[in-house]
Amino acid sequence: MPEADSPQHTEHSIHEPIAQWVDELIRHLEIQGTNVDIDELLKVAGEAAHTVVRPAAPVTTFLIGYVTGLAEASGQADYQKAFTAATQLTRKLLEQRSQPAE
Repeated sequence: MPEADSPQHTEHSIHEPIAQWVDELIRHLEIQGTNVDIDELLKVAGEAAHTVVRPAAPVTTFLIGYVTGLAEASGQADYQKAFTAATQLTRKLLEQRSQPAE
């Protein structure tokens, strides 16, 4: 398998422009210091796209970010705890949706 076609190279090729975009967006939104777990968000987005419908991916990640920000801003939880809780809940709901109806 040529190096350019290897999964690791492809993943790196995809991740790099996303990371650059996130860094640029963070700067312009003036939220420096914000930790964005790109890999986790992409995984959850993929799960939502395949479990619900493709357009559910950006809506899902928006809602995870929104509730994470609300929890942090209100003092309910720090960013990491809020993000983890929102992501886990989302995954649980997606898993329930993917189960066949009895």
